[in-house]
Parts: sequence; C-alpha cells; structure tokens
Amino acid sequence: MKSVVVFGLGRFGKRLALSLSKAGADVMAVDKDEEIVASVAPEVTYAAVADLSNADAISGLGISNMDIAVVAVTSDFAAAILAVVISKEMGIPYVIAKASSERMGVILKRTGADKVIYPEAEMGERTARILVSNGLLDYFDIDDDLCIVEMKPKKEWIGKTLKQLDLRGKYHINVAAVRSHNEMRSSIDPNRPLKENSDLLIVTERENLKDLTRSIK
Repeated sequence: MKSVVVFGLGRFGKRLALSLSKAGADVMAVDKDEEIVASVAPEVTYAAVADLSNADAISGLGISNMDIAVVAVTSDFAAAILAVVISKEMGIPYVIAKASSERMGVILKRTGADKVIYPEAEMGERTARILVSNGLLDYFDIDDDLCIVEMKPKKEWIGKTLKQLDLRGKYHINVAAVRSHNEMRSSIDPNRPLKENSDLLIVTERENLKDLTRSIK
C-alpha cells in the first residue's frame, strides 16, 4: 500500500488522513495545531506538528520517501504553495493540492502540483455516485485511478466468508476494513462470515467500480 503525507488537518484533510489509514495506507498527518494532531495520532502511522509556512519545518519532516503528498491547506495560500514546492523538491512523485477557487488551482498547478482538487465541487459527483447505487454508503477518490468505497454487503454475500467470496478475484477489489457496531476493524478474519449489519471499506481502481455497482441490487 502507498505512503501518503497529508498537510493540513482541517475537515477535509483530517477525514482523508483517517480514511487512508483505515484503508491500510501508511499515513503521515501534519498540521500546526497541536490539539488536532494529537486527536489523529492514534489513528495514523505518524502525526507531526509543523508550521507549514516554514520551509525548514516541512523539509525536516523526512518526507522524501513518500509516494503521495496531499496539500489540504486553503486558509494559508502561501503555506499551500510552499508545501507543494518542497514536496516536489524532496522527490515525492505525486502531489495533490486542494484549491478553494479556480485561480488558486491554476497557481498551485504552476508551482508543481500534479493534480488539483476542488472538494466542494466534486462533492456533487460523489453524492451522485452514492445516489445511483443503493449499496454505496460513501465514496472517496484517492487519486485519478484509486478510490475508497464504503458499502453494505450484497444479500448473497451475507453468511459467507471473504475467502469463499473471492471478491478480489471476481471484482478486483480489496476489503481493507469491516465496520460492525460502529467500530471499524482493519484486522479481518477471512474465515468469518459477513453479517447483514456489517459495512465494508473497499479499496479499488475506479474502472472496477462499474462492475461492482452494476451488480448491487
């Protein structure tokens, strides 16, 4: 699984960091607010307090081996630009930046961001995906190809084990965690039958999502 550093733990950044961690990614979560960092620390691989407007503070995090950087800072434009620039300078191959406006997105792209996202605008697409399928509870893009889906098990899956279902072979999906009684568990017993009240957290490529949702009734 990929390693991801998330700069900025506002509503979007925090949720992304926790979702990626639950999906099995190695996550470094970074913010200047000590209280917010402390709140996510038990759920991610590493959490750090850093002033993102300080180049030395970002460079000192040791992020050169990360696969992906997500810059989720929109309240401090200068800090967002700095995080993008340093992430690229340190060799992170794929940098995603959150933008609150098209103009901000253009500038972030010019400073080195490989992809710019507009969460508020993309919320419509996400909501549409959920509405058109009765089985999807939540949907979240990780990058252009990979996404996280939370869904109820299909009726024919209930009572069967993940080993029996072979979801990876049939749908090319990976079950990263199972939620039961409002508790998400990443340590999954492949021989334990799925229950009706279980929610599955799935990591898959977007191209595989059509086959999965088409089969959900």
